[in-house]
Amino acid sequence: MKIKFMGHASFLITTAAGTKILTDPFNPDQYPDKLFYGKITEMVDIVTISHGHGDHGDTSTLPGNPMIIKGNGKFGADEVEFLGVETFHDAAHGAERGKNTEIGAVDVIMLPVGGYYTIDAKQAQKVAEQLGAKIIIPMHYRNEKCLFPISDVDEFLRGKANVNIADVSEIEVIKDNLPQQQQIIVLIPAL
Repeated sequence: MKIKFMGHASFLITTAAGTKILTDPFNPDQYPDKLFYGKITEMVDIVTISHGHGDHGDTSTLPGNPMIIKGNGKFGADEVEFLGVETFHDAAHGAERGKNTEIGAVDVIMLPVGGYYTIDAKQAQKVAEQLGAKIIIPMHYRNEKCLFPISDVDEFLRGKANVNIADVSEIEVIKDNLPQQQQIIVLIPAL
């Protein structure tokens, strides 16, 4: 499969069969002083939404009529199966930011690392250790296109081995060629 970092917490995943899955679509118009990514214009088959904030679940500007998957439970679309596991978006059992949806055991994890609105670098490391994913792709961090009051990716990367700061927005992952040791790959936002 191919994984393309669109920006913020949005990724375009293209399966070997050609199914296009978009995660957490954002609309930069909702955050004119904070998000400077371009608009998502890619035609996709499926959209997954982790939670209902405008920087994670805005489907209003997406072209076409993709299947929307959100919430708790098992979902199937094309040749892909999804499992949504409800979690809280904050340490106060959802009282501050509501509920969130996670996906279970994975080989590749797109991991929020910026803190404040999500888990911070230290908490992200704990999640990475718990899940044991072979590839970690950091997301939801401050950069020149995201000016939310969150940390940049450097805090998460500090002291880590097997870090690849890629010069690309997209990688191809083949199950038979997963790294033996956990690897962190930092992608450039495509938008």
